[in-house]
Amino acid sequence: MSTHKHRHRHADMLSVEEAYERIMTYFAPLDVEPKPILEALGQVLAVDIRAEFDIPLVTNSAMDGYAVRHMDTNGVSTQSPKLLKVLGIVAAGMVPTQEVTLGTALRIMTGAPVPYGADCVVPFEETDEIDRKRQALSLDHIGICYEQSKGNHIRPAGEDIRQGSLALEKGCTIRQAEIGVLASLGLNEVHVIRRPVVAILATGDELIHVGEQIANGKTYDSNSFGLAAAVQSCGGVPRILGIAKDNLNDLNEKLEQGLSADLLLTSAGVSRGDYDIVKDALMERGEIGFWSVRMRPAKPLAFGVIKGPNGMAVPHLGLPGNPVSAMVAFEEFGRPAILHMLGKRKLRRPVIEAVLEGSIHNDDGRRVFARVQVNKRGDTYYATPTGPQGSNVLSSMSKANGLALCPEEVPVMKENDRVIVKMLDWNEEVDI
Repeated sequence: MSTHKHRHRHADMLSVEEAYERIMTYFAPLDVEPKPILEALGQVLAVDIRAEFDIPLVTNSAMDGYAVRHMDTNGVSTQSPKLLKVLGIVAAGMVPTQEVTLGTALRIMTGAPVPYGADCVVPFEETDEIDRKRQALSLDHIGICYEQSKGNHIRPAGEDIRQGSLALEKGCTIRQAEIGVLASLGLNEVHVIRRPVVAILATGDELIHVGEQIANGKTYDSNSFGLAAAVQSCGGVPRILGIAKDNLNDLNEKLEQGLSADLLLTSAGVSRGDYDIVKDALMERGEIGFWSVRMRPAKPLAFGVIKGPNGMAVPHLGLPGNPVSAMVAFEEFGRPAILHMLGKRKLRRPVIEAVLEGSIHNDDGRRVFARVQVNKRGDTYYATPTGPQGSNVLSSMSKANGLALCPEEVPVMKENDRVIVKMLDWNEEVDI
């Protein structure tokens, strides 16, 4: 079929970009909550954090060694060390009470405050300490064997963060480094944008719960678990509502349970071939549009707002029933919505260009999201289709770490063509 006929046939369909824009207008960053710093991992900082003191608080030693005046090291060598009198020791956490003057030194530990008068630290291995210990000589004196510059092995107060400076900026994602910074500032709690609660509902009489005995005509509800994992992996809080049977009472009861969430995901019941009961229930409960999107898999999509009798309302994203379609639709539309509610700045997956090892066929003029395994050999990425690309073949999704994009107007991508790949994850086999 020609590209012209493809365009004519799909004239009433939304492009992926149009569907994305319509959906994203319904979402904004959520409200702010206080969280213990370790529990805030992955969330977005809601306020600027300014330092109330210098870090480090005092000028301190970067090495175990001897605090001295650098002038006492001028001209020294291993053959001609300078002998200094050791006044004592300064351990980490101590406040030194002695002053270093010419001809003297203080033994100092890493992190200990530098005593008054000292302007450099000589690492112990650049002294004759080891020889003295080996010969059982007194450490009341120490020989300096290497010249030092002023400031050597000294960490100035405020070198990391200055008092009053912006330590962490509002809008940054809290990673392990940010938690370390918060702890170094003495903070045990931080204000962050809260995680969205995402209710997940599967529909269909053919579905049974995992753990039940399989029977002819029945299918385990894999979508609820796959989607819950996807929600959790991008920072949301999944709440599985279970399975709604194909009757209005059960469906309405389950929908009611999802009204307190920030987003409701349903799977199945949104395509032309599905029972009208799901569509009827969704239409009765709110303002829902049923769309066809120019993408494969995941053409059928529903989106709108589900309302309750108590005035509560929740955005609703209706995903296709086939498991791969549900996952790809979530990737394109659900994941960015959750990231936006989290206050994240980057809503899209990273993309790379790869050499296609295999082929991608586009039979009906939709954008194809082909499941591929990406590997890097030398400086080049290679993308290999993971097997049958049917929207029910979930195993080919589990073998994939990326989705190769075939544009609407391209009928086939062949071996060795360059292809854009949306990376789902970087595993240890793929070098960035």
